Amino acid sequence: MEYVTLALAKGRTAESTIELLNNAGIDFPDFHTKSRKLVFYNTDQTVKLIFVKAVDVPTYVEKGAADIGVVGKDNILESQADIYEILDLKLGRCQFVVAGKPETSLESTQKLTIASKYPTVAKSHFQQKGIPIETIKLNGSVELAPLIGLADIIVDIVETGTTINENGLKIIDEIEDISTRLIVNKASFTTKSALIHELINKLKSVME
Repeated sequence: MEYVTLALAKGRTAESTIELLNNAGIDFPDFHTKSRKLVFYNTDQTVKLIFVKAVDVPTYVEKGAADIGVVGKDNILESQADIYEILDLKLGRCQFVVAGKPETSLESTQKLTIASKYPTVAKSHFQQKGIPIETIKLNGSVELAPLIGLADIIVDIVETGTTINENGLKIIDEIEDISTRLIVNKASFTTKSALIHELINKLKSVME
């Protein structure tokens, strides 16, 4: 029997995504939040769900290890994966921003050092603006970088901006709105067209 493999990012949007799938009639009876299992099947075995790290979802989908994926736009942009982005699931909404100390200006002619979990996003944003930068990839607490002189500014994701404010930084520029997207492998979109379209339509109907 044919099925589609859906790669889902572990973490905070996983539960809301599972809830969305349930509402669309795609149930995973074995799934519960405390489970350590990484593979689940829905009731009629048409969807195989695999849990992977968020940063890896675009790679799994691009390489065909998963037919479809559910992941934040931030990871899609950073990975630059060659996939189809089909649907905005409108979950986990936040924003890519540039932040720094209040006195920091982006008008400086000198090369800026930027700390970010997302160096690719940072590079492409500043290239478009014609501002020379050097990037430092950090995996956590990027707000610290300007405070200790490791970087001039940061590129990060904010939901409310509280962490930025509490660390004495301010948002200098907004890059892009981020939310959870449904992505599809380009070959699977043709070879498993019926199954994939059925899943997309079910999701669309509950979202409307």
